[in-house]
Amino acid sequence: MAVVSPAICLSDVSLVRDGNVILKDVSWRVGVGEHWAVVGANGSGKTMLLRIATGNLWPTEGCVSLLGSVFGGVDLRDLKVRVGWVSSALLSRVPPEDSALSVVVSGKFASLGLWDKPAEEDFVKAKRLLSFMGANLLADRPFGVLSQGEAQKVLIARALMADPKLLVLDEPTSGLDVRAREEFLVSVENLARKKGGPTLVFVTHHIEEITPSFTGVLVLRKGRVLACGRKEDVLSGKTLSEAFETPLRVVKKGGRYWPVLRHRG
Repeated sequence: MAVVSPAICLSDVSLVRDGNVILKDVSWRVGVGEHWAVVGANGSGKTMLLRIATGNLWPTEGCVSLLGSVFGGVDLRDLKVRVGWVSSALLSRVPPEDSALSVVVSGKFASLGLWDKPAEEDFVKAKRLLSFMGANLLADRPFGVLSQGEAQKVLIARALMADPKLLVLDEPTSGLDVRAREEFLVSVENLARKKGGPTLVFVTHHIEEITPSFTGVLVLRKGRVLACGRKEDVLSGKTLSEAFETPLRVVKKGGRYWPVLRHRG
């Protein structure tokens, strides 16, 4: 039986910037088809870690492999086209006058704005992806008038146009109200359950956003791995209290985990 290479494999990865240690001795393995959450307080190194893991930043030390290819022995441009990235930072870079459908189609060409001429089947695929994300009614609306939750669904559909093997969702719920967040998380859970879908990595500092299909959790604290493993083992009050430097307990409800402030005294 052939051995399947992991989607992500980091070994003793460190990152130093201007004398500051951003990441230190991080090791992490994500299997193909697994779905992981990366959790930590603001400034814990979550986004930097994923930038390294996806070939967008070179580590100071350590070994990185992505989709079976070891960095240093492969053209990263060939790898990065197999990785999707969705972040709130993309929202302001999309031409606001472009229709949601055009934005999705642009994902095939890895462009912001539709500069190439798509084929008819590209539009068919884009409509199917919008429908899957629960955003089919948005197809003809200008991107600039969409709510943030709607726009994030469109950006995920855009990322899926290229059939990525790995999809990183970098704090995608930032700025969403409670209703929009919960609707968005339903779409994420549907994607996680999709047969043949990409390996997912969800970056967040809110553990209640980790939906049931995400089974692995990596917790960072000040650039180091505080805990890593199965969700039910990692998401404890003790671990999260240390990660966020505040006394917390954890309540499990509806297949999700919720932090509760533990009052002193």
